[in-house]
Amino acid sequence: MKGLVRQLIRPEIRHLSAYHVADASGLIKLDAMENPYTWPDELRSAWLERLQSVDVNRYPDPAAGALMQRLREYLDLPEDMGLLPGNGSDEIIQLLAMALGTAGRSILSVEPGFVMYRMIATFCGMQYTGVPLQADDYSLDMPALLQAMEETLPALVFLAYPNNPTGNLFDEQDVIRLIEAAPGLVVIDEAYTAFAQHSFRGHLGHYDNLLLMGTLSKMGLAGLRFGYLAGPAAWLEQLDKVRLPYNINVLTQVSTEFALAHRDVFDSQTAAIRSQRERMYTALSTMKAVRVFPSQANFILIRVGEGRALPVFNALKQSGLLVKLSHGSHPLLQGCLRLTVGTEEENTRLLAALAEALA
Repeated sequence: MKGLVRQLIRPEIRHLSAYHVADASGLIKLDAMENPYTWPDELRSAWLERLQSVDVNRYPDPAAGALMQRLREYLDLPEDMGLLPGNGSDEIIQLLAMALGTAGRSILSVEPGFVMYRMIATFCGMQYTGVPLQADDYSLDMPALLQAMEETLPALVFLAYPNNPTGNLFDEQDVIRLIEAAPGLVVIDEAYTAFAQHSFRGHLGHYDNLLLMGTLSKMGLAGLRFGYLAGPAAWLEQLDKVRLPYNINVLTQVSTEFALAHRDVFDSQTAAIRSQRERMYTALSTMKAVRVFPSQANFILIRVGEGRALPVFNALKQSGLLVKLSHGSHPLLQGCLRLTVGTEEENTRLLAALAEALA
């Protein structure tokens, strides 16, 4: 059996580790950038009533037409721009790599960055180049990026805006320079744009090689697994050919459309998260043993010092709090933990436990 596995499974796949999701049983979950707020009871009741009319014995609308029209209105997207649905952002990344990937082609991004860019490049047989960010503030290293573009001629460039796991917004003019210099397609990943209140949507149509990727997971719909890709129709018509049929199930279609019709609830929750982020940033900045990095996302990256990240992570876990141990995942993240912004009560508990762990 093992011999046949080694014979048939590609070596680069055998050498990978499966994506790890930490067990959060019994813990306050502050490791995955989820919206911590549940739906109000009245909204939940109306949603459940809406689901009663869904026929799960039939295949869903393959184009998710009603949902995509509601999403277009939500994004205020011009009619001449295309819109493609995905089963979360991960499927969108995979669609792009499948459509553009061929022998000798590469993907370029920055590091530390979203791990799925590298993983999906490997899945699809593409080369991957990760250009390190500036060590002091995680800004773009423009000379290094432009040189890497010239040397590798990437078919696909991914930039998260704000960046994950660092939380910062890159300089807009630097990003535009990269779009203009790129020999291939540039995809701006706006998974956290609601918390930054800044988007590249206004640039769509000005650059033939620009697409925007987004998700509704962070606004409070993580369990529905819905993402999207927006940009010139000529690109999306081709990418739609590699999208699996019925990739958005009927419950996700109906539930997401319902949620977008009640966006005021989720806008209010997003505003609360932004407010709590600023509160956390201020409190963390007073802790002498902590370096806090500015964030425009729904999480904050901190550095707790040489040799302290793992003990602090374990101490927080013992206190019933699960955060993300970023230390060890990249050289620029030595000593770092990533803290998802929770509710006011959760954040208060996290700050107290962190202060105790660092004492």
